[in-house]
Amino acid sequence: MSTEPGLGAKPEADEDTTAGGTAEAGGPTADTATADGTTTVGTGAPGTGEEDGDDDPGATGSGAVGGTGAAGAGGSGSAVPDAGSGEAAGGDSAAQLSEAAAELAAQRVERERIAQRKAEKKGPIESGTKLSGTAADLLAAIRAVESGDKPAATVFADPEPAPSRTPAAEPVRRPESAPATAAPAMPAAPAAEAVTAVRGVLTDGGAPESLAPQVAAALGEGADTLLREDPWQLLRVTGVRPDQADGFARALLGAECGPDDERRGRAVTGWLLEQAAVAGHTALEMPALTAALAQRAVPDPEEAVQGALAEGEALVFQDALDPGAPEPEDDEEERPVRVLVGLERYALAEESLADGLARLVNSVAKDASEPWEAAAAAASGGAAELARAVAGHGLVLHTGGEAARAEPAALLTAARAAGLRAFAAAHTPDGSRRLTSGEGSVGTVADLLAGVTGPGRDADGALDLDLLIVLDAPQLDVEGAAMLVEALPDGARLVLSGDPAMLWSAGPGRVFADLLAARVCPQIASRTPDPGPLGELVSGIGVGELTQVEAPGKEVVIVPVRDAGEAVHRTVQLVADSVPRAIGVPAEQTVVITPGHGGAAGTRALNAALKERLNPGPGRFGGFDPGDRIAYSPAPGRTVPGQVVKADADGLHLSCAGAPVVVPKERVEQSVRHGWALTAHQAAGNRWPAAVVVLPGDAVQSLSRPWVYTAFSRAERHLSVVHGVDQALAKAVAESLPKPRTTRLPLLLKTQVPAAN
Repeated sequence: MSTEPGLGAKPEADEDTTAGGTAEAGGPTADTATADGTTTVGTGAPGTGEEDGDDDPGATGSGAVGGTGAAGAGGSGSAVPDAGSGEAAGGDSAAQLSEAAAELAAQRVERERIAQRKAEKKGPIESGTKLSGTAADLLAAIRAVESGDKPAATVFADPEPAPSRTPAAEPVRRPESAPATAAPAMPAAPAAEAVTAVRGVLTDGGAPESLAPQVAAALGEGADTLLREDPWQLLRVTGVRPDQADGFARALLGAECGPDDERRGRAVTGWLLEQAAVAGHTALEMPALTAALAQRAVPDPEEAVQGALAEGEALVFQDALDPGAPEPEDDEEERPVRVLVGLERYALAEESLADGLARLVNSVAKDASEPWEAAAAAASGGAAELARAVAGHGLVLHTGGEAARAEPAALLTAARAAGLRAFAAAHTPDGSRRLTSGEGSVGTVADLLAGVTGPGRDADGALDLDLLIVLDAPQLDVEGAAMLVEALPDGARLVLSGDPAMLWSAGPGRVFADLLAARVCPQIASRTPDPGPLGELVSGIGVGELTQVEAPGKEVVIVPVRDAGEAVHRTVQLVADSVPRAIGVPAEQTVVITPGHGGAAGTRALNAALKERLNPGPGRFGGFDPGDRIAYSPAPGRTVPGQVVKADADGLHLSCAGAPVVVPKERVEQSVRHGWALTAHQAAGNRWPAAVVVLPGDAVQSLSRPWVYTAFSRAERHLSVVHGVDQALAKAVAESLPKPRTTRLPLLLKTQVPAAN
C-alpha cells in the first residue's frame, strides 16, 4: 500500500505505517434538531458509538430540554413541516412571489420560530419532583440507534473511550419499539385518548410528555393505570435508564418508593436482559445477571430474578455442560449444568430455530433424486462440490469471500435448469444485485418473508420451494433465521452462504457462527480468492494479518491525519475531489465508513460536512433536502441506502435501490439518516465502487478484526483509509476477536441432531 499525495495525503513519516487507523467510538453530541429542521448547539453527554448490535447509543444534548424536536424531547420534530417551503410566507399571495422572494420569506419564518424557541428556553424549566435531577436527564437517554431501535448496550459492552469535543450537526433520531419479526408491518399508532392519559402520568412524574406515544405503544391498553401503579414500567421504553425510572417512581410514589421494591427488581431484570439482547446475547448466565442486578442497587438479585420468572417476564433454562455425557449412575449425583435466563421472545425464537433446522436435516432422503443429480452434474468447480452436498442434505453451510458468491449463483442456475423450485435471498438489495441469476429468482430476506418477492406459499403456508439459498448469512439474527426455517417445507434444502470473518448480526444471536461450530451439516469452504490488491488486503485481515500490498492502480491509499478535525477535512476532500479526479469514481458512488455515530468524526459530523460540500441546503424537511443521500432503516438491523426525491404532505419520498419509498412524516425522525457516511453495520451487505474508511484517533476501543474486515471489504475498486492511530489498527486486527455472545443454539442442536454428537 502507498500514500498518494495526489489523493490529498501527506507523505508518510514512517514507511512501516500500514493501512489503518483508529475507531471513533464516542464523543459528545451537541446537536438538537428543531421541528422545522434547524439545528441548535448545546452540551451533550458522551455516546459510546459502539457498533455491536447496530446501536446508536449515547445521550442527546442537554440544550434540547425546551422541547424543540430533539430525540425524546417535546415538540413534534416533524420531518415534513406543512410550512417552511416558501408557502408559509403569504397565503394566497405566495403563489405570486418569485422563487427568491419565497425563499426569503421562508427564512424569515424560520428565524422567527428559532427566536421564539430561544426565548422559551431562557425561562425556568419545571420538572415536577425531578427525574434524576431534571427531565432533561430522561430526555438525554432517548437516542436512536443504527438499526432505528436500540439503546446502547451499557451493561454488557466494553467501556467507552474518552469522548472528543465537537458539535454534531445531524438531527438525533428518537427510537421506536423493536418489532417482533424481520419484516414487520407498520406499527399502528396508539389511540389519542391513551396517549393523552399517559401524558398526564408523565407530567405528574416529571418526565417529558413527548414519551407518551412510546409508553402507550409499549404498555398497551390501560397504559396510564399500569404506569401509575408500577412506575418502573417506564423502563420498557427504549432508552430509559434505571436511575431515571427511579426518579420517576419517587415522584409518583413518594415515601413508598424504595430500592427493595419488588416491582423495581422485576423491571430492572427485564431491562438488563434487553440490554444483553442489544449486545447480541439471547440469554444470560445467572451469575452474570445477578452481578449486574447488584451493580444496579437491587438488594436481593436472586429474588428479583425469581419475581421476573414468576410474572412470566423471563424464562430460565438449565443446559447440560456436556449433553453427550452419560447420565450419572448415582441418583444423588447432579449433572453439571449452566443456568441461563432470557427474554421469552429470543429464547423461543432460538428454540424454534433449532427445531426447524433439525427438521430440515432429518427430513431429506439420503438418495439424491434425478433433478438434484442433474443439478450437480450441470455445475462445475466449487459449485459442483456445493451442489453434490445439497443433493443429499437438507442443510449446507458455504463459506467464502465476495468472489465465492459465484458458487451459490451457479448452484441456483443449475437447480432451476433442472426443474427445481429454487430461490436466493440476500441481506440487502445490493447483495441481491450482485448475485447474478435469472429474473425473479433473487430477492432480499425481508421481502421473501413479507411475500413481496419469491415463490409464494403452498397450501400449508410454507414457501413453495425445493431450495433456498441465503447469502450474507452472518447478518441473520435468531428471529429472522427462525422465521426463514419455519417457512420451509419438509424435504427442502437450505444453503446458508457467507463470509465468517464479517461482523455478526445486528440483532441477538450468532446463527451462522453457531452452526459452523455445531457441525451438524456439511460445510463447503470456497477456494476462490478475492482478486487484486483489495482482495489480498482483506484476505490477510481475515486471518489476523495487516499486510502492505502493492497497489499500482491506487487501489489502496493511506491518508495519515493527526486529529479528528483533520480526518473530517481529508474525508470531504477525498470524496468530493480526489477520488473522482484520480480514480474516476464520482462522489455519489463513494461511501464513507466510520465506527460510530457520535464523536468528532462520527457519522453525524461527517454527514454534516459532506452535505455542506455536496448538497448544501436549508434542510427544511426535517433536516433533509432533495438530492441528499440517506440511510433508511425500515426495521432494526436493516439499512437501505437511498436518496431523497422530494417531500410533501404524504411524507419524505425516497429512492432506495431503485424503488420508490414514502416515509410518513411522523416516522422520518426514527428511520431516516443522512447516508454519505455509515457505520460498518449499516454498510454490511452492500458494496460501492469506492470506500473511504475513517479511523480517527479517539476510537481505538471500537476496533476489532471483524469491524476492520467488514469496513475494508465494502470497496470494489478503491479504498482510502484516513489513518490516525499509528499501530493500533494492526494490533486490533491481530488480537481483537469478536465479542463473545451467549447463545443456546449449538447445545439445542446437539440434543436434536445425531450428527452433532
